[in-house]
Amino acid sequence: MLIRLIIFAVLFFAGLKLYRMYREWKLGQEELLEDDTRQEGGQMVRCRWCQVHVPETEALRDRGEWFCSSAHRDRYLQEQKPEKPEE
Repeated sequence: MLIRLIIFAVLFFAGLKLYRMYREWKLGQEELLEDDTRQEGGQMVRCRWCQVHVPETEALRDRGEWFCSSAHRDRYLQEQKPEKPEE
């Protein structure tokens, strides 16, 4: 009787372990699918300053232009400021 109880307990915990491993694997597969979808979903835009293409979701837009970083946006906008005429 005791041996049957031990065997049942071992089988129960082995099944529980297998279930947890399967559930972990399944969640990992879903995360991979979400990552693939996220990577494929974005339109690529070109930085006005350095001409590098970046995903639209990561780019910055200012005054109708796209930029890969705030530093490039600031440089571009500084160049676009009209210079003060000398008197």
